[in-house]
Amino acid sequence: LERIGRDSSYEQEGKVQFVIDAVYSMAHALHNMHKELCPGYVGLCPTMSSVDGKELLRYIRAVNFTGSAGTPVTFNENGDAPGRYDIYQYQVSNLTSHEYKVIGQWTDYLHLNVKNMQWGRGEHRIPQSVCSLPCKSGERKKTVKGVPCCWHCERCEGYQYQTDETTCQMCPFNRKPNANGTDCQLIPIIKLEWHSPWAIVPVFIAMLGIIATTFVITTFIRHNDTPIVRASGRELSYVLLTGIFLCYAVTFLMIATPDTVLCSFRRIFLGLGMCISYAALLTKTNRIHRIFEQGKTSVSAPRFISPASQLAITFSLISLQLLGVFIWFAVDPPHTVVDYGEQRTVDPEKARGILKCDISDLSLICSLGYSILLMVTCTVYAIKTRGVPETFNEAKPIGFTMYTTCIIWLAFIPIFFGTAQSAERMYIQTTTLTISMSLSASVSLGMLYMPKVYIIIFHPEQNVQKRKRSFKAVVTAATMSSKLSQKASDRPNGEVKTELCESLETNNCLNAPNGQLERIGDGISELCNV
Repeated sequence: LERIGRDSSYEQEGKVQFVIDAVYSMAHALHNMHKELCPGYVGLCPTMSSVDGKELLRYIRAVNFTGSAGTPVTFNENGDAPGRYDIYQYQVSNLTSHEYKVIGQWTDYLHLNVKNMQWGRGEHRIPQSVCSLPCKSGERKKTVKGVPCCWHCERCEGYQYQTDETTCQMCPFNRKPNANGTDCQLIPIIKLEWHSPWAIVPVFIAMLGIIATTFVITTFIRHNDTPIVRASGRELSYVLLTGIFLCYAVTFLMIATPDTVLCSFRRIFLGLGMCISYAALLTKTNRIHRIFEQGKTSVSAPRFISPASQLAITFSLISLQLLGVFIWFAVDPPHTVVDYGEQRTVDPEKARGILKCDISDLSLICSLGYSILLMVTCTVYAIKTRGVPETFNEAKPIGFTMYTTCIIWLAFIPIFFGTAQSAERMYIQTTTLTISMSLSASVSLGMLYMPKVYIIIFHPEQNVQKRKRSFKAVVTAATMSSKLSQKASDRPNGEVKTELCESLETNNCLNAPNGQLERIGDGISELCNV
C-alpha cells in the first residue's frame, strides 16, 4: 500500500468530502438523539432500540457542524444542503488572453462584485436590459407590431407637439412647438428694423435726395424772378419738386413700424409722389408737343399753355390718383396684419410672423399702375418732341429722364415679383421699391434741375434775359433746325445750312405779315448763326 502523506502525489477525489460530511451528519444526528432519548445512559437504551426512521431524519436535519472543507454543514426544511457556488465570468484580460474570473458567490444569497464584471467592448458599466427605453419629451410611443409591451420613440416633427404618450398634434397657425415639444408657443413677430442693412441703404439714399431736393427748392425760391427759373416754368417746377420730395419721403413710411395711421399714409403717398412728378412732366411734354405741332400750321398759339392752365391740367391728373385711393379706403379700410406664411420655414425655430400693412401685390400694382401709365405716356411725348432744340425748351432733358426712368422700372418689376417665394421677400421687395422710387426721383432731379442750379450759382452771368422772339419765329427756327438735322447726313453742312437759311428767309419774307417779319427774321438769324 502507498503511504499517503503531504509529500505524496496522491490527489483525492473532489467528492470525497461530501461522503465524509454525510457520515459525520449521521454520527452527529445519532449523538444528539442519544443525548436526548438516553440521557446519562451508556450504549443504546430501550427507547433507541426501536427508533423510527422519520424520528432519525428529524435529528439529521437539525445537525450543524463544520465539515471537512471548513464550511458549515446544515440542512434546510426540505433536507437539502445549502448551495455554495462560485460565479465566474469569461473576460478578456488583454488583446490575446481570455479567462474565467470569479466575480461573486452564492451562499444562501447572491453576492456579486459588480466592479469586477466586464461587458461588451471591455466596458464596466451595466447595460440596460429592457424591451424599450422611455421616450423623451416631444416624442410619442409607436407600439411594435406583435409586441404590445415594446415600442419605438418617434419625434413629433415640424409644427407638431406631444399631447400624450402616443399622440402628436399640430400647433395653431400662429404658434410653434416649445423647446421640449410638449406645448405650443407664439411665433415671434418681426418687422423691418431701422438698423437692418436692408433699411440703411434706402434711408441713406432718401436722406441725400431730400437734402438735394430741399437745396434745389431753396435755390429756386431765392432766385424766383431770374430768367432761368421763369423759363423752366416756375409753377410746374415747384409741383414737380414736391413730387420728387415725396418720392424720397415715402422711404421712411415704408420702413416705419406699421399701424393703422401709417398704413393710411402708405396708401396715399406710395403712388402720389410719382403721380405728381409724372403728371407735371406729362403736362410739360404735352405742351411742347402741342406748341410745335400748332406752329407748323398756324401763327396763333395753342390753347391751355398758360401757367394756370398747366397747373389745372396737372392737378386734374393728380386728382384721379387721389380718387382711386379714396375708393380703396372705402372698399378696404387700411389695417395691419401679421403674415405667418411668408417665413413659415421647415424648421419651426426659424419661423417668424411679419407685421405689415394689408397691401397685396395686386393693390400695389393698382396704386403704382396709374403713375406708370403717366410715365409711359410722358415717354411717348418725349420721343415725339426729341427733335426740338435744347435752346427752345427742356424736351431733350425730359426725354433722357424718361428713358432712364423706364429702364429703372423695367429692372424693378422682375426683382420685385421674382422674389415672391423667397424667405427674405419682405426685405427685398421693400428695399427694391424704395430704391427704385428714390432713383427715379434722383434722375428727374439731376437731369432737369441740377444744370439750372449750377448755372444759377456758379455762372450767374448766363442767367440773363435774352431777346424776346415771337411764337412763330421760335417755331419756324425749330422746324428748320429739324430739317437741317435730317439733310446733314446727305450734303455738306455748309451747303445745307446756306440753302435752308436762304430758302427760309425768302419764304418767310414773302408770306409773313408785316408786323411779324422782323420777329421771324430774328428767329431765323439766331438759328442760321449757330
